[in-house]
Amino acid sequence: MTEAEIQSRLDRLKDLRAAIGRAVVGQEAVVEQLLIGLLAGGHCLLEGVPGLGKTLLVRSLGEALHLEFRRVQFTPDLMPSDILGAEILEEDHGTGKRSFRFQPGPVFTNLLLADELNRTPPKTQAALLEAMQEKTVSYGGVTHILPKPFFVLATQNPLEQAGTYPLPEAQLDRFLLHIRVDYPTEQEEADILRQTTGNKADAVPAVIGGDDILALQGLVRDVHFSEGLLAWVTRLVRSSRPGDGAPDVIRQYVQWGAGPRAGQSLILASKARALLNGRLAATREDVLALAAPVMRHRILLSFAAEAEGRSADAVVADLLRAVPPPAG
Repeated sequence: MTEAEIQSRLDRLKDLRAAIGRAVVGQEAVVEQLLIGLLAGGHCLLEGVPGLGKTLLVRSLGEALHLEFRRVQFTPDLMPSDILGAEILEEDHGTGKRSFRFQPGPVFTNLLLADELNRTPPKTQAALLEAMQEKTVSYGGVTHILPKPFFVLATQNPLEQAGTYPLPEAQLDRFLLHIRVDYPTEQEEADILRQTTGNKADAVPAVIGGDDILALQGLVRDVHFSEGLLAWVTRLVRSSRPGDGAPDVIRQYVQWGAGPRAGQSLILASKARALLNGRLAATREDVLALAAPVMRHRILLSFAAEAEGRSADAVVADLLRAVPPPAG
C-alpha cells in the first residue's frame, strides 16, 4: 500500500468519525474505542444504564459504513435459532419431493447489533460464541462462513438492573473491548435535548466501505510495536494472575487473571489506536489508554474486592502502577 493510499484511507477514518458525530453528541472516548475495535477486527461490548444512547451510537456507526447492518433485540424468550438460523422444510411442487434448506439468521451480516445481550439466558448468549471466534456458524453438521468483515457490537445494562443474566466468562473473553458508557456532561446533555426534541435530525452519510475496512485491518497489523512494549504487555497480563510473584493487590483482589487473549487484544487495540491517530508506531500511551477496556472484563474479582466495593478498573489501575511501563 502506497503512502497516498494509506493517507486516503486515514482521511476516510476522519470522515467516519465526523459522520458519527452528526448523530451522537459527546462520547468521544466511546466513539474512539468503537473505531479501534473496528480497525482491530474485534467485537465490542458497551455497558451503561438505559437511555445513554448506546443503541443510537451503534446504529449511527452502521449507517456510516457501506456494510450490511442488522439489529437483534435480546429478550428472555429468544432462541439460538432466532440468531443463527434454522433448517426449513421445502417441497418441490413439480416432483413432490421434500428437502431441508438452511435459512440464515440475522447473524449473517457485516455488523450485528446485539442489543441488551444480557437480557437473554446463557444458552442463547452462547449461540454467538462460534460466530464471534471463528466467524462461522455450524448447523446440521454443515459449517457456514459469515460475511467479511464481521463485527458484533453488543450492549448490556448493568447487572444490578432487574431481568439481566451475567455473561459467561468465555463469552466475555470474545470481546476485544468492554466499553463503559457514562452520563454526558451538562453541556452535552443540553445539546442532546436540543437535537432530539426538534423537527430536524442530521442524517448520517455512508463514508467507508468493507474493502477499505479490510485494508485498514491489514494495515493495523503492520503498525510497529516495539519489543520493549511487547515485553511490558506480557508482564502486565501475567501479573494480573494471582500466584507467586504477583503484586499484592492482585493476590488480594483477583480470583482469576487475564489469559493470553488479553495480551493479543491489548497489542492489536494499541496498534489500532495509533493508526486512528495517524501514527504507524504504537506508544506506551496507547497501551495505557486501552488497558482498562481490554482487561476489565477479563479479570474475575475475589470476594474481598466485592466486599470492599473495589472495581475491576481500580484493580487495573493498581496493576499499572505495580508494573510500570518502560522508560522512553
